[in-house]
Amino acid sequence: MTRRDAILILLGAISMQIFSSLIPFERPSINISTHSTFGSNPAPIDKIPPNPLLGLEREPPATTAPIDEIPPSKSAPTPIGSAIHLPETSIVSHAPGWTLFRDIYMANGTLFILSSSPKNFPPIRDMTSTGLEALNTPENIAAREPTKLNMDIITPEEAQRYWGGDVKRGEKNRVWSVEGNTMLFNDPGQFLNHYYHFVGELLLGTWAFWQGAFSPSHSYLDPTNLPPRKDITSTTVVPPSEPIKPPPVDRIIFAHARPHEWRDHPGFNAYFLRAAFPSVNVETEYDWKDRVDVTFAPDGHHLTRAWHFPTLLLTDRSAAFRGQYCGSQNQRIVSEAVEKMRGEGRLARNWWESVRRDVLKFAGADTKTKDIIKTVNLADPDILESGIDMAMPKKIVITYISRQDVKRRLIEADHEALVKSLRELVERKNSEWIKEGRKGTSREWELNVVKAEQMTKDNQIKTFGRTSILLGVHGNGLTHLVLMARSPITTVIEMFYPKGFAHDYEWTAKALGMKHFGIWNDTYFGERNMPNVDYPDGFQGTQIPVFGPTVAKLIEDRVAGLA
Repeated sequence: MTRRDAILILLGAISMQIFSSLIPFERPSINISTHSTFGSNPAPIDKIPPNPLLGLEREPPATTAPIDEIPPSKSAPTPIGSAIHLPETSIVSHAPGWTLFRDIYMANGTLFILSSSPKNFPPIRDMTSTGLEALNTPENIAAREPTKLNMDIITPEEAQRYWGGDVKRGEKNRVWSVEGNTMLFNDPGQFLNHYYHFVGELLLGTWAFWQGAFSPSHSYLDPTNLPPRKDITSTTVVPPSEPIKPPPVDRIIFAHARPHEWRDHPGFNAYFLRAAFPSVNVETEYDWKDRVDVTFAPDGHHLTRAWHFPTLLLTDRSAAFRGQYCGSQNQRIVSEAVEKMRGEGRLARNWWESVRRDVLKFAGADTKTKDIIKTVNLADPDILESGIDMAMPKKIVITYISRQDVKRRLIEADHEALVKSLRELVERKNSEWIKEGRKGTSREWELNVVKAEQMTKDNQIKTFGRTSILLGVHGNGLTHLVLMARSPITTVIEMFYPKGFAHDYEWTAKALGMKHFGIWNDTYFGERNMPNVDYPDGFQGTQIPVFGPTVAKLIEDRVAGLA
């Protein structure tokens, strides 16, 4: 290149710079799309109010289309940095309160669905909420309805104008990918800092939905030769025998909980999470706010960049309560996730087993199968339907969680009589076992009467991991049922104040293929005569009655296959 050529090129560049400065180009604002109060029966609206951070109002989109019209998801995340077109959002799977997205965006705390077909998505209120603390008042219920500041839909053209760079001229998109797989929990700390709600609902439902969403459907299998189901599901679908290995979970975000608010007082939430998912990164409300803050321009009033999540599972408690199962049947958010995957035949029979074993290994428990013997009739309809393991334990282990040192507990005399009845049962059964020469159909029995608050976490895990029959007053300790090995006799027996009942452990036990019985003093009930939810005076008290011989007889009948 000659000196003359170089001077001409330099003069041309200077001229273009001067020309550009004299004729400014203004980026248009993004318009608004989906109205925040969409539901199964959305109210008539004339105009959608604008998102103050994004721009002008526009007409509402067409009526929401069925979820099965959503385009199939991509098999791998789309690179963002220098992409000419930002990838559109798709849904891998959805149930009320549980939505697995591909390529979703966040700015100012708003989750943006980028789509040229906004009608192809579920109602926004079935996916998210404002994340406020839940109170059972009309005002609070209304306040938890999502707005477009929680979730919105924008077109690819709008997203490109706002966040996209002209890659043909060497510009980069102002969108940064959060690599890996993310779980965004939209629950307030109100429910997170409780062992049952955290493990028995949130983690249990997360694993069911995560694993099921990546599993092939088995709903095409003909169920007509099976008897009607007796468990929690309303349809009969043959599940796969073995779960697939889903993608790893890289990140969990508690968007509305500070660091201490997702941890329970005994410390089991953190223990369980680290044991089950040792490599997962945890972000809390502070970290989420960091991500929100950097999406603003220096003036603090306009969005200048966005975060892109290639794969994100959004879980929302308020949205789950708008579903069929949680909202009207059992009040368990996990039920929407489990029923979704079971109804499509995507939930393997031992879908929770890998998590259970990981936690047991972490505690130092023996997870080998040398303590079980396969002597069960594989054609038994109850076993075929419930998906429980086809093995009887060699030892019948009864674990009674005593709550006599806490607020909700048995009458002291009844507690002592119950322990006496259980000991007499175990001694008699072991005498029968010895008389048969430790052979035949008899088995050794074992009784553990424990106070969980006096045990180390490792010892609790080891004890409940080998328990066959779990017994206790309605309370948080019964969450340990998630550690029990499933078998034809695995059972949870829950003692209530007479006429009182709650679904917490009943639903969870049955979801994992276990039997559940409730006790009212000298009467027990199961699924066939289950009462309605009720919290009578005395439910939370210290004078809960129980008749020990009734409990002992129920356990004996259950092991014998009579209950």
